Amino acid sequence: MKKHMLWVCTALLLSFTSAKAQWVVTDPTNLAQGIVNSAQEIVQTSSTVSNTLKSFQEVQKVYNQGKEFYDKLKAVNNLVKDARKVQQTVLMVGNISEMYVSNFGKMMNDPNFSPQELTAIAFGYSKLLNESGDLLKDLKQIISESSLSMNDKERMEIIDKVYKEVSEYHKLVRYYTNKNVSVSYLRAKKKNDAQRVLQLYGTANQKYW
Repeated sequence: MKKHMLWVCTALLLSFTSAKAQWVVTDPTNLAQGIVNSAQEIVQTSSTVSNTLKSFQEVQKVYNQGKEFYDKLKAVNNLVKDARKVQQTVLMVGNISEMYVSNFGKMMNDPNFSPQELTAIAFGYSKLLNESGDLLKDLKQIISESSLSMNDKERMEIIDKVYKEVSEYHKLVRYYTNKNVSVSYLRAKKKNDAQRVLQLYGTANQKYW
């Protein structure tokens, strides 16, 4: 599967770059594949490690290892328009990983969530990340043997479709995070402890969620 995804990301980013576009020192295709691999490993870790704390620690480790790819791919700004849309699609999957790790780490320190609820929340994040990552597989249609007769318009339609669907998952993860934090806030408010929740997750101007 990883080999297939490598071919997908490599072929996609190469096929949509102009001869005039200059590569940066780091190769965007390798960076994209690093993000895809990281997302897949996070999902696998979330599903195989039963203890929530140990699972998150492993997820955090995988994310931190892949963050270099994420940061470097964000810095690539000399791709042509079509390739940039592919880049942004991959980056959104990386951003979903970032939202998962950043916010769930705070929830692990939030007494307003029970261990069972944290397990369910982690499963939800993993599921959303998995679904968004799976959408990248649809891009392999562009380089499959059956697509050799595709014209540029048909290829762009696939890219646009995947971009739109990944964008929806990206928004859904933000909404999911917001709803979970809202549950904590309401519980804390009943205990006159709302300020502590705001400090943990940030104020309206500071919050990542």
